[in-house]
Amino acid sequence: MSNQFKAIILNQEGESFSRKVETVDQSFLKHGDVTVKIDYSCLNYKDALILNNGAKLVKEYPHIPGIDFSGTVVESENEKFKKDDQVILTGWRVGEIFYGGFSQYAKVNADFLVKKPSNLSSKEAMIMGTAGLTALLCAFAIKAREELLLGEKVKDVLVTGASGGVGSIAVMILSKFGYNVTAVTGKKSNEDYLKSLGAKSIINKDELDKDSRPLDKGLWDGVVDTVGGKILANCLAQTKDNGIVAACGNASDYKLNTTVMPFIIRGVKLWGINSVNASIKRREFVWNEVSSIIDFKKLEQSIKIISLEDLIEVYSKMLKGETSGRYIVDVNK
Repeated sequence: MSNQFKAIILNQEGESFSRKVETVDQSFLKHGDVTVKIDYSCLNYKDALILNNGAKLVKEYPHIPGIDFSGTVVESENEKFKKDDQVILTGWRVGEIFYGGFSQYAKVNADFLVKKPSNLSSKEAMIMGTAGLTALLCAFAIKAREELLLGEKVKDVLVTGASGGVGSIAVMILSKFGYNVTAVTGKKSNEDYLKSLGAKSIINKDELDKDSRPLDKGLWDGVVDTVGGKILANCLAQTKDNGIVAACGNASDYKLNTTVMPFIIRGVKLWGINSVNASIKRREFVWNEVSSIIDFKKLEQSIKIISLEDLIEVYSKMLKGETSGRYIVDVNK
């Protein structure tokens, strides 16, 4: 194990906020009983917010951001893991209140780690990351709702923010489940790609990003919403009887201006998806399903491999809505 390694270090002094790649040694790491040599991380919207200004999520500086990583155990003080185990970490507020994955090494709580399935590569694990885990939890929520309805089949499903990491993976999964998927995007250049993932039709986000009525024509049996705000309000108003809306993001707005009408007139269920604190049992189930559901070849054209240094430039583009697909961070590049 190398004593020195590279990591993105955030610092804040008064009103001054900085982010840069620095070389530090192992003594810099804290929090945890398992040390992991990281292979890959990935850039999520929450990462971009934290890289920008800490997003009021980081409590102490200096700090290493990055909410996801995959890699190999090099030291363990916990019997759950041993040297050379391949592991995945997503969520648990790592990268927020604990040092994260934008680094060549991490030292974390063993309870935060999941053993990587042998049929999944370290890179594929980060193509999924928090985005993929969230998309799968959303898709399974819709599938579970279908099972609870005792034979009433889910047919038409909407995915908002479909050009993003969660949205694009959700399109693929829901299509694989046999649903008619409509993708919402503001990027016309991504329409062919979304159709290649399985979307049957495309809606421009402007059609939904407007004030909503209490109830509108019922169009969707299920919705995966990644953006919140007016778009989520319209999704609720357009969901059919006994439909489900799985809400997992607030890229547009964290506020929701709606009425009780979708819930008491149509029996719509609004299901919040929180992958950050998902139980280890749920995580293990989902990660073991990945290889049978995800066609990584289809995702390849949306994958961009970047370095720690590249992150300093890319995060701001994500916040401006100028990115699409998945950014995988090769921390050793």
